[in-house]
Amino acid sequence: MLVPLAELSGAALFYATAGAGPPVLLIGGTGGDLRRAPGPFAWPGAERFSLLAFDHRDQGRSRSHAAQQPTMADFADDALGLVDELGWDRFDVVGYSFGGMVAQELALRAGDRVRRLVLVSTSSGGEGCISYPLHELYELEPAARTAALVELLDTRATTQPKLAAAIASYLTVDGGGLAANEAPPLGLVRQLEARRQHDTSARLHELQMPTLVAVGRFDGIATPATSEALARALPHAQLRVFEGGHAVLLQDPAAWPAIANFLVDAD
Repeated sequence: MLVPLAELSGAALFYATAGAGPPVLLIGGTGGDLRRAPGPFAWPGAERFSLLAFDHRDQGRSRSHAAQQPTMADFADDALGLVDELGWDRFDVVGYSFGGMVAQELALRAGDRVRRLVLVSTSSGGEGCISYPLHELYELEPAARTAALVELLDTRATTQPKLAAAIASYLTVDGGGLAANEAPPLGLVRQLEARRQHDTSARLHELQMPTLVAVGRFDGIATPATSEALARALPHAQLRVFEGGHAVLLQDPAAWPAIANFLVDAD
């Protein structure tokens, strides 16, 4: 699978494409990297779509062209610029966690170009709909940071030692810098700051496309209550609660098929 580079006004983005069918933009979360397994196309039903995924600026192999702190709108402009680069007119969007925040900003900019919108494990910001402030974890010592993050990723970890150990092992080996002992890399710092400032709550009524809000029942970062608030604020949204934590797309085998079925529903 070729991973080409798109030179955009704000960033140089590495991206990947796969499949054939209706176009779907996949926007990944904090600390994402296309080189990390499982890849963005390894889910049931992926072959039914033309998929596009990318590394955010200053993550993976993508780089920013600017020295200043990017806003969530800048991340959205990156994604929209990539879609334009590939010549897509109308398309669906699936945004996970930080990517769900980016997806909201993108949909506000793209309007009816976004046919259907899927927001997974995410929030709008604003009163009553804020994800856990991950930037505050870096005020903790590394061991305490990892322990807190494990319980946030899946609230069952407080009573299930094997689950807690598995999550901690993943974070230690391949956690995208969130639980690293050293200071966070600049790209991660910039993502967390954009996340901290994120607030689309007063503009969600503008999003008129059908929307699926998906959340894990045991997510301590973007909680079910937060997702319920997000779905209520969107004019044409439905809420699905799946059996998992923040990584619900990996934990509940029913999650991706439900998303795929939502995307292929007729307008």
